[in-house]
Amino acid sequence: MVDAATKKALSNIPLLKTKAGPRDKDLWPQRLKEEYQALIKYVGSNKEADNDWFRLESNKDGTRWFGRCWHIQDLRKYEFEIEFDIPVTYPSTAPEIAIPELDGKTAKMFRGGKICLTDHFKPLWAKNAPKFGIGHAMALGLGPWLAVEIPDMIARGVVQHKDDIDNGVKS
Repeated sequence: MVDAATKKALSNIPLLKTKAGPRDKDLWPQRLKEEYQALIKYVGSNKEADNDWFRLESNKDGTRWFGRCWHIQDLRKYEFEIEFDIPVTYPSTAPEIAIPELDGKTAKMFRGGKICLTDHFKPLWAKNAPKFGIGHAMALGLGPWLAVEIPDMIARGVVQHKDDIDNGVKS
């Protein structure tokens, strides 16, 4: 069963209608349009709720995505570069979101900085494909991962705020 917080997050992201991946030359532009519309709505609702936490953009084909995400803790903003490619089997397969600068800093990460989503997010994606899209991957994949892993890495001193690094402060 899906909890109330998950239902609320999902209510802000439209479900997608077009079942197409990058190989589907005729339908991919329509799917990409739906992806952008869903992301715009999700980011807009996040801003209204004062919960703005990422920026994304893609290459012109919509097959490579990159941007920044951030986590606020103790009134300090921790920012990270994010990137992912759309799998050739998309939307049946979820994108693998990577935060390369955190590679090797937590056990909940695969080589190349790909965050671990296998236990919780991947089954949810599989159940809801092809209606889920990039916005859903951010809300139900990256968002919860950041909320759990970043505070732990800060507490262990593995992640430091940029001001502390600039000033030579050790945790």
